[in-house]
Amino acid sequence: MPRAALTGTRIRARRNLRGLRQAELARVVGVSPSYLNLIEHNRRKVGPDLLSALAHALGVSSDALVEDTDARLVEGARAAALRCDAELAELERIDEFTGRFPGWSKVLAETQARVERLERVVEQLNDRMTHDPYLGEALHEIISAVTSVQSTASILNDSGEIEPDWQTRFHQNILQDSARLAEGAVALVNYLDAGKTEETGLAAPQEEVEAWLAARDFHLPQLEQGDADIAAMVQGQIELSSDASRALARQWIGRFQADTLALPLDKVLAALSVHGFAPDALAQQFNVRFDQVLRRLAMLPPKACADLGLPAPGLVICDNSGTLMFRRGVEGFALPRFGGGCPLWPLYQALQRPHQPMRQRLVTAGRLGRSFQSYAYAATEVVLGFDKPTVLQASMLIIPADSANASELGAPVVVGASCRTCAQMDCAARREPSILMSATESADAL
Repeated sequence: MPRAALTGTRIRARRNLRGLRQAELARVVGVSPSYLNLIEHNRRKVGPDLLSALAHALGVSSDALVEDTDARLVEGARAAALRCDAELAELERIDEFTGRFPGWSKVLAETQARVERLERVVEQLNDRMTHDPYLGEALHEIISAVTSVQSTASILNDSGEIEPDWQTRFHQNILQDSARLAEGAVALVNYLDAGKTEETGLAAPQEEVEAWLAARDFHLPQLEQGDADIAAMVQGQIELSSDASRALARQWIGRFQADTLALPLDKVLAALSVHGFAPDALAQQFNVRFDQVLRRLAMLPPKACADLGLPAPGLVICDNSGTLMFRRGVEGFALPRFGGGCPLWPLYQALQRPHQPMRQRLVTAGRLGRSFQSYAYAATEVVLGFDKPTVLQASMLIIPADSANASELGAPVVVGASCRTCAQMDCAARREPSILMSATESADAL
């Protein structure tokens, strides 16, 4: 595992640049050469007074020896190395490389981060091209119009003399089909370019609601103050450009308001300071359903999470069909925009065991997988009656594993976002080949 800081490596690099021997620097700062050797090899921590003395002796500031970017540079270099032959990359010398060449390390880390961002874009575009119902309909409309124009033009070109009435009809067909083609193309371009515009009316209602909540860091302060005017909260909002999205927003706000009333902010924060991140303890203390606690934790104010040392969590909610009804993403854990998620998610496992809280450590597939702690719960929302279906909803809270307040996380489960973009090639739950596979691997996987 990479060390969180490379202060010793930086001290050694600065000392070598100044041409000082280890014994000379040790004598100047008042420590033994053996102790300084341990420091330079990152085996001993440096206290603030000694760090100041070392910085003064080396003619640099203390900040130059202790930089917050150390861990990021090491992780970036390690991630880049794992993409190729790790043995050739000399992983054991990453600390030395980062300490001696911080500039090149920064370039390498930023390049690696850019590659990861581009990979995520590819995943999103593939997800959109594969599962987006509107995109499929728009492309079908364009192809249909093109085919119609081509067919009519072929008739006019191949036929000899055509009666004036029929010729007029064919001309009108071409005009109508070309207009339909132009309208379809404009609508498609606007839809694909929706990320650059504030309001298009072409996004799905769920996406509009999620974009509206994301713009507010998934926290609505009005709900913390008691009874809120839900209708007024959604009126005039740029992100909520359709009646359907506003209706859906009102529905979610009503649910979040109930969560807020059952779990007041001041009492929740006080409980978190005592129990740590323990949803089961909160559910027991406030006598509420487990999924209600998960939703409440996902909607806490960002500042409150930061004060508690917790990152913003992710939240996913689905119904019986497995359709994702609500998505709050968390960095490093990809959520599909369309279609189903990974069948190994505890979100779906909870549907098989309603009203039973679940906790599972997750690791994202791939050599650079990240570790997360998940909490899941499925509950009955509607009972339609005898011999009729029961409507269930499952919720899953996702947080980085290092932030979980658990003494034993257990063995991890390797998961992906969806089969189409999952890097776990030998998964028994795979339902279709991954675009990351070669042709041979795709055949073998199924």
